Amino acid sequence: MLNPTSRPLPDQENTRPFKTIGLIGRLGSEKVVDSLQRLIRYLVEHNYHVLVEDRTATVIPHHGQPEASRRMLGELCDLVIVIGGDGSLLGAARTLCRSGTLILGVNRGRLGFLTDISPDELESRVGEVLAGEFEIEERFLLDAVLYRNGVAVGNGDALNEVVVHPGKAVRMIEFELFIDGQFVYSQRSDGLIIATPTGSTAYALSGGGPIMHPKLDVVTLVPMFPHTLSSRPIVVDAASEIRIHIGETNQAYPHISCDGQTRAVAKPDDVLVIKRKAERIKLVHPIGHNFYEVLRSKLGWSHRLGD
Repeated sequence: MLNPTSRPLPDQENTRPFKTIGLIGRLGSEKVVDSLQRLIRYLVEHNYHVLVEDRTATVIPHHGQPEASRRMLGELCDLVIVIGGDGSLLGAARTLCRSGTLILGVNRGRLGFLTDISPDELESRVGEVLAGEFEIEERFLLDAVLYRNGVAVGNGDALNEVVVHPGKAVRMIEFELFIDGQFVYSQRSDGLIIATPTGSTAYALSGGGPIMHPKLDVVTLVPMFPHTLSSRPIVVDAASEIRIHIGETNQAYPHISCDGQTRAVAKPDDVLVIKRKAERIKLVHPIGHNFYEVLRSKLGWSHRLGD
């Protein structure tokens, strides 16, 4: 005999905001495996169709659920839950932005600016979201293309930042910066960080860049150890075209990294063009998500006087 509380009624089934849930987990972590197993049990008990990313499935044998590639999760799932740190969510977001699939993050990393559900409240908070108690927040990404003699030789996309840096060599880079075709400056430095509001609390923050609210449609350019005291971060419209001309006299071959992963190696006289991507990611937050509360918690800011 079926337990009447374990299976939704037909009309309840039709009103569910999500029916097929995809799971992605960071590899190499026993804590992530534990959370994945708990989440699979919870979803199956509540009669959700679960798809496990094929790479994630390698760390949870005998999970008993269908497997699919990350790209297929985007096409088949109403919601994808990512268990890991911000890096795990960044990787998933770059793929899932193409399908517009909703993404929910469970924090099994360090700070977790993007993965805002803690493991201690996994079932309860995920249950709230599945019941329709959630907020959706859109974030934009950057698209970077490296040109050599007018021909594209490398490209990548980034949710956090695009970075021009010397790679393994400890040498300064010479380059010219143009925004919307207008010359901004020539610079000798260790490189340049081009960050979204999402990335303003990541590498750009360590480089002295400003914290930007996720709702802002802007990009910040943060010089890395510039060879002049007057260099400062610049905030520009996200619709701007950012063009970086690598100096012809450079002895180093600058690396182009997107969200911490090297996508191309530039040569002297190459041109890097960075634009906002047309696609956006859609993050799901439990009701009551507060960006400033996240900052206080993750960055150790003081609470109100008297608390």
